[in-house]
Amino acid sequence: MSKEGTWFIEFNTPFSYHVRGIRRVLYSGVTKYQRVAIVEFEDLGKALVLDGKIQSSLYDEFVYHESLVHPAMITHPNPRRVLILGGGEGATAREVLRHRSVEEVVMVDIDDEVIRLVKEYLPEMSQGAFDNPRFRLVLQDGRKFLEESRDRYDVIILDLTDPLEGGPSYLLYTVEFYSIVRDRLSDDGIMVTQATSTSYSLRTFATIYKTVASVFPITRAYQVYMHSYDSTWGFVIGSKRYDPATLTPDEVNNRIRERISGELKFYEGDMHRAMFILPKHIRTVLSDESIKPATDKNPTFLPA
Repeated sequence: MSKEGTWFIEFNTPFSYHVRGIRRVLYSGVTKYQRVAIVEFEDLGKALVLDGKIQSSLYDEFVYHESLVHPAMITHPNPRRVLILGGGEGATAREVLRHRSVEEVVMVDIDDEVIRLVKEYLPEMSQGAFDNPRFRLVLQDGRKFLEESRDRYDVIILDLTDPLEGGPSYLLYTVEFYSIVRDRLSDDGIMVTQATSTSYSLRTFATIYKTVASVFPITRAYQVYMHSYDSTWGFVIGSKRYDPATLTPDEVNNRIRERISGELKFYEGDMHRAMFILPKHIRTVLSDESIKPATDKNPTFLPA
């Protein structure tokens, strides 16, 4: 039992959940857009929780953020301008800023209160990224920002909350939205999105994959195991020119040495190759013709 007798219950599906002991609650409240909690778990350390879902924990956030950022960044030959939608903890920006080629990182997040809270309670995640001279923060709805902007980026990273019905992000997983993303990429640009659980929401993951594939000529899905999510977690890359699945482990390791500052904890050549090798049952669902791309009029949601 938790030393404080306090428990956090996270529902993975309407029929299953996991429970974690909480050592202390640092913050709990509601912003204009979502419920927010910053807690210290007994087994995960400090963590950010949005709308009842663990977003990042100090125990394994590096696995998620390195997996989200580096496959796309390493695939692109020379990423200089990078856009992040979401990414409130600042850890995604932290990983992008490791790349010496990057001249500008623009991070667009809708919830200024979450940014304030993570700066106060979770500075270990951003590690100074918010103060980096190459970093710029825009407090705005991500889709509106892209619709109004004409700037183009080499890499666009979608570090979004899950597509929850009534949540702030479900219209950021549609054909219409990915078409806007495509148009804001350079001619050889790459995008990547988090794509929910490949265990608890496999059909949602497949829908996101099909939606990206309906917009981009090269689409690759991959996954990693996240202990704090109690699940394998999916990501999808959409690319105009370069295919991440063709990179060999040696090529990945050479690019890491040449282009990244500091030591990565998780991502390297063998892991890059392993991420893109999906098991047969997942490949079967990805090829299921009954699963259609999500649209603004018919979006995808997590099982509820």
